[in-house]
Amino acid sequence: MAYVIIFYDKHGVTDLRNQLRPAHIDYMKANLHRILASGGLLSDDGESAHGGVMILDTDSRAETEAFVAEDPFFIGGVYTYIISRWRKAFLDRKSYLP
Repeated sequence: MAYVIIFYDKHGVTDLRNQLRPAHIDYMKANLHRILASGGLLSDDGESAHGGVMILDTDSRAETEAFVAEDPFFIGGVYTYIISRWRKAFLDRKSYLP
């Protein structure tokens, strides 16, 4: 199984998010081997981000929490988050159900 992380931007962090985005992207690229899926939550017009979703390939909540703790967005104070176990049912246009 894996863990899903849902990130919610704190109020008024748009400039901070933009400033830290290059470091966040570098962090994500350095950890591609651990990430099943990841992407931003956007406003309806697709112009502004207000959070994100990530599915991390791990069986350890502690590893998931450590991953978040090292993310420049978290270190910089951009977001709060929740973590939950995730069971794959449908992914990449495929069913994994029996």
